[in-house]
Amino acid sequence: MRTLTFGYSPCPNDTFAFHALSHGLVETPVTIRPVLLDIEELNRRAHHGEFDLTKLSVGAFAGVGDRYRLLRSGAALGYGVGPLVVARTPRSLEAAVRGRVAIPGRETTAYRLLRTAAPAIAETVEMRYDAILAAVRDGEVDAGLIIHESRFTYADHGLVKVIDLGEWWEAETGLPVPLAGICARADLDAETVTAVERAIRASVQYAFDHPEASRAYVRAHAQEMSAEVCAAHIRLYVNAQSLDVGEAGLAAIDRLVRDVTP
Repeated sequence: MRTLTFGYSPCPNDTFAFHALSHGLVETPVTIRPVLLDIEELNRRAHHGEFDLTKLSVGAFAGVGDRYRLLRSGAALGYGVGPLVVARTPRSLEAAVRGRVAIPGRETTAYRLLRTAAPAIAETVEMRYDAILAAVRDGEVDAGLIIHESRFTYADHGLVKVIDLGEWWEAETGLPVPLAGICARADLDAETVTAVERAIRASVQYAFDHPEASRAYVRAHAQEMSAEVCAAHIRLYVNAQSLDVGEAGLAAIDRLVRDVTP
């Protein structure tokens, strides 16, 4: 049986959604070898076509050119799921971006949204997403662009929200926030891609139908996260559009990738 590499993140939404696929619990004509990496690392490796299947930030799509094609299943998008800008004290977005802003990567959807909402950013500092809250709290930077579970925990660091970029995007476009999608390398044959897309959809559905099955797998990759934050993370980022991106989702991706200058 053919083996395909599948790069996705260790975040609870991915380990929850793809547990069944990675553990042979859904039918697939191939063997899946998962590789778990931070989303910005996945974005970088996509430039070299390193994985057969990979999660990618929508903000990275334009940069990988024709190397990958989007699958309709496994995406992370929706309403109320956008990244936040946070700071130590209340301020406007315009004031926040006049200082040093920590970002989780230049190819992330979060950074693309920030550049769209506030093009005149004075200085950015790239760091892993899970280091940003501490950097803002400790005064290493003036503001931080946060993603994933950080949106649930920033107040615990004494920080305040400057803007919810998801709310901003929804108000501007009326579309869901397109965070990330699962992509297949363009040189995979159509039959394999169709089968894999079906298997990913089945894996997400299995997760919905058997939410406890992936508990140990999720916890193994989220040891520093409380059970409550894990559960909130999954509820927010794994939704009906993870089964199928839908026409609104495709329109949102097209709008962000093609109509917005990063």
